[in-house]
Amino acid sequence: MWPVGIRAMYARITERMQVFGPHLGMPFTRPMGEGLFEVRAKGREGIGRALFCTAAGQTIMILHAFIKKTQKTPQRDLELARRHGCGRYAVTPHDDMMATWKKDPAFR
Repeated sequence: MWPVGIRAMYARITERMQVFGPHLGMPFTRPMGEGLFEVRAKGREGIGRALFCTAAGQTIMILHAFIKKTQKTPQRDLELARRHGCGRYAVTPHDDMMATWKKDPAFR
């Protein structure tokens, strides 16, 4: 699980995505090619990335999330997200994930 500061930034970004659409642009989201995008969550504990795609227009499918430790996004993480692809696996809906995180007293 991501540290609290990174989770809080992720929550703010994804709430914006729900209002304004999934493709916010820098510094919040960035295209990674082949229909893959990243959420760019930065906190005092480090940098988190969540790779996602969109299905049926505005449905956001989070495919893979990790803590970034190098300047460049690791190829292994990109390949893992691409392998999962939109619609291939059941993905935990964003609202369910956020509800779980918000139950953590350290999250607020």
